[in-house]
Amino acid sequence: MLRGRPLHQYAYFALFSQHISADDMTSQLGITPDEVSVRGSRFTEPAVVPVDHSWMAVCREPGLRVDEQITHILDRLQPHTDRIADLSRRLAGTGGGAVLHVVRYFNDTDQAQSGAADAPNLFGWHLDRKVLDFLSATGAELGVDEYDMAEDEDTR
Repeated sequence: MLRGRPLHQYAYFALFSQHISADDMTSQLGITPDEVSVRGSRFTEPAVVPVDHSWMAVCREPGLRVDEQITHILDRLQPHTDRIADLSRRLAGTGGGAVLHVVRYFNDTDQAQSGAADAPNLFGWHLDRKVLDFLSATGAELGVDEYDMAEDEDTR
């Protein structure tokens, strides 16, 4: 059973563009993002550079299932669905768009929390009609990244 394995996860809704900055998106939406990325701002070597400007509403609250994290994000964004949808359509016309993204790290012992035996079961999640309607209205895609952080037996 996976219940006892450390799991770190978060979800975010992002609007992205190669041409419109996160500041411009903020002013068009009238909503302050939780996080932004600026195209070309992340240089670790010549290769790693964000390809887009991104405006993000994020939930990193531990102890919540993914669907609960998504609900927190959408509770904030749904009153602005029409403006988000309008901006998403404009961004899509130039190669940008919108995405609801889920990121999960399994066996993430660096993120292990005290009281893990009492922790809720974070495995399993679903998207209800409210979420699907928001994704459809905004033209957003769904992205899910899952990573197994367990040490490879060959590296032990």
